[in-house]
Amino acid sequence: MEITPENQKWKENYKLLVGSILPRPIAFVTTVDSSGIVNAAPFSFFTAICADPMLICFSPMRNGTGAKKDTLANIEATKEFVINIVNEEMAEQMNICAANYSSSVDELDESGLTKSKSITVKPPRVQQSLVHLECKLHQVLHFGDNAGSGSLVIGKVEHIHVDDTLYENGKINAEKLKPIGRMAGSIFTKPMTDIFEMARPTQPSSPNE
Repeated sequence: MEITPENQKWKENYKLLVGSILPRPIAFVTTVDSSGIVNAAPFSFFTAICADPMLICFSPMRNGTGAKKDTLANIEATKEFVINIVNEEMAEQMNICAANYSSSVDELDESGLTKSKSITVKPPRVQQSLVHLECKLHQVLHFGDNAGSGSLVIGKVEHIHVDDTLYENGKINAEKLKPIGRMAGSIFTKPMTDIFEMARPTQPSSPNE
């Protein structure tokens, strides 16, 4: 099968993206609007950029009408957000927050998740999450304003909270974290249930040596 994206509708291209880039970590993003209403939403177009400066990014896509999502609008207005890492125990509550609520609705209240005060930013952390990245907006790049287009939100991590049960010798114990990942459609995955180790090789010797 040979496919040219320009010859397809954006929804067809979206299915190819989410069906091939797998599994995807989930950024469960909490923000507040200018009046203080909390918004919480999951995004699976999410990754790290670099460690110095410590930058992360996620990409909120435009919805079917081309409108910005509340998360993006809030970040542009306040320049702050929190990435809450999703674990197995909070997966169903996180999924409740993915519904298309009005901007006046607090998704954490709807889902039963608990707010916890952040250290450096106004948006709250989600207490049930075991790792939080408090971020200030570093840069946002927009790629179109139609349905299917999106933005790249780059955040500078100002503060990290790691639950004591996970923190071991400066590292996070992923088996105790129990993160989940996103597949295509309504499918999620538990990446720690079937893992294997493969050490990075050293530089191979020259064939002439």
